[in-house]
Amino acid sequence: MKSTIAALLALSTALPAAQSAVAQEVNVYSYRQPELIQPLMDAFTEETGIAVNVAFLNKGMIERLKAEGTRTPADVILTTDISRLAAIVDAGVAQPVESDILAANVPSAYRDPDNEWFGLTTRARVVYASKDRVADGELTSYEDLADPKWAGRICTRSGTNAYTLALVAAFLNNNGEEATIAWLEGVKANLARKPQGNDRAQIKAIWAGECDISLGNTYYMGAMVNNDEQKEWADSVRILFPVFEGSGTHVNVSGMALTKYAPHKEDAIKLMEFLASEKAQGIYAEIVHEYPVMEGVAASDLVASWGEFTADDVNLMDVAAQRPAALKLIESVDFDG
Repeated sequence: MKSTIAALLALSTALPAAQSAVAQEVNVYSYRQPELIQPLMDAFTEETGIAVNVAFLNKGMIERLKAEGTRTPADVILTTDISRLAAIVDAGVAQPVESDILAANVPSAYRDPDNEWFGLTTRARVVYASKDRVADGELTSYEDLADPKWAGRICTRSGTNAYTLALVAAFLNNNGEEATIAWLEGVKANLARKPQGNDRAQIKAIWAGECDISLGNTYYMGAMVNNDEQKEWADSVRILFPVFEGSGTHVNVSGMALTKYAPHKEDAIKLMEFLASEKAQGIYAEIVHEYPVMEGVAASDLVASWGEFTADDVNLMDVAAQRPAALKLIESVDFDG
């Protein structure tokens, strides 16, 4: 308890206190790295004259907001993954935003039905496939991953990882419990090694010949092709966009929310509307190698070069609702064992 309190006190210096806040500023708690969002904040300030202060929090964001309560300096939350966005809603640390701009620019599949969070970019959960050992058309669906022809050929990260869990939750939402159990057992039987590492580690394993395919988020390719050490790994694979049979490709989201006790609510909503604008969507997608949520805004040339896909159009809160059940199924088949 003492260490938790000390951590909160230390973090409280990252942003100005709410009581001493001045007009024309917005304070942001961000799960995303500062270098990924600072260009957006600079563009907003240049356009509006409103200053933006950012505190990078890679853990403990909800706990901090709860501890601060009405005294919080935070106006806007930026985070990734539907699980974190749903957790913000469940924890009661956000408030609804009624905005015609956000409603027009953010498709309903990528925003909370009660308007407590809004998507900014999406990332597809794809298959990275060896250019040398996987033929064109050999894999087209997530269901295919359980086919015995992939025995000893699949690498993946832990079943309890947020990205894997989201995919299993989406599979459960599309196919039901019985089919999901059978699928998990089939994928587990096809693994080349025990689940381990992050998404980049799976691509490295394909490059090293340990497996032929792996699951991963699209944006990792963008990061790896610009990394001197990892470019060779990235060049050994191509991206496939599998679908749920009868539906589309699973996507996850980065998003934003207005804090429950935002001290600069009006300016905070202006920032949120800016982040969902055509200008900001283009900047953000270029920096993070993800897909804009706003229809009509093009992905970067690099991202577009990976190919086109049709996203599963389920509302992501429906996927989030399946996560507890998905986790139980993952554990029931001892996926990581």
